[in-house]
Amino acid sequence: MVADKYVRFDWAAKRILRDKANFGVLEGLITVLLNEEIHIDELLESESNQNAETDKFNRVDIKAKNSKGEIIIVEIQLTRELYYLQRILYGVAKSITEHINLGNKYDKVKKVYSISILYFDLGKGADYLYHGQTIFKGVHTGDTLQISTKEKDVIEMKTPDAIFPEYFLIRVNEFNKVATTPLEEWIDYLRNGNISDNTTAPGLQQARQQLKYMQMSRTEQIDYERHLDAIMTQNDVISTAQKEGRAEGRAEGRAEGRAEGREEGREEMLRATIMNAQKMGLSMESIAQLTQMPIDELKHYL
Repeated sequence: MVADKYVRFDWAAKRILRDKANFGVLEGLITVLLNEEIHIDELLESESNQNAETDKFNRVDIKAKNSKGEIIIVEIQLTRELYYLQRILYGVAKSITEHINLGNKYDKVKKVYSISILYFDLGKGADYLYHGQTIFKGVHTGDTLQISTKEKDVIEMKTPDAIFPEYFLIRVNEFNKVATTPLEEWIDYLRNGNISDNTTAPGLQQARQQLKYMQMSRTEQIDYERHLDAIMTQNDVISTAQKEGRAEGRAEGRAEGRAEGREEGREEMLRATIMNAQKMGLSMESIAQLTQMPIDELKHYL
């Protein structure tokens, strides 16, 4: 029996998962990461909701609002970006400011979850999932600061984690184990396209029904195959550039021992050029222009 073939999550995120009927797949991934049941109310406008072929290497943004009114950003990044951490920080800050109206009190600021699914190496680390958040701990006591607020004669204690953004970095390429937990099953799908027939991971059972390659129209299948070809071509280009860069680096290293000899050779070539130009009757001004050297330096070669 041939195993079912499922479309890649990055392709599905731009097309299939934007349908409200398919929100359950995305809700499952977020539920597994946050360890609490998440329901998406709506998808919000995002600057990267693009389908053009020229945008195939760009990140994919899914910007959603859950039932608590919190903002969830899911980004799928296929290629390396030098200042990626700075960019996700900017994206979170932009989302916060976009969803608070001018004149509102700051209590209207919504918590933001930033989830990055990365198909490239981001720094060094042994894990495939990293989670970070801003917290305030006592330098000497080690306790976590709690903020007191009074609402309707009731004192409420809030910690920074209830307000400040949370960041999840999923390093897909670092996953290399047998999937035994819901989170591992999700990462296995993100990396290898595998979904177990008897999976109980939130969202993946629905993904088995909605993301099957064979149930797509022929037009959709052709579009998807082009997407895969584009990714393979891109990865080949990047790999080739890296190999060429390493080869050039090795060549430069070998050449360091010959640097002194090359310098002497250049000096002799320059001397010969100047002398030949003079023999041909060129003036010192013309030779200076030819060699882009001051006249007084030219005299040292004669």
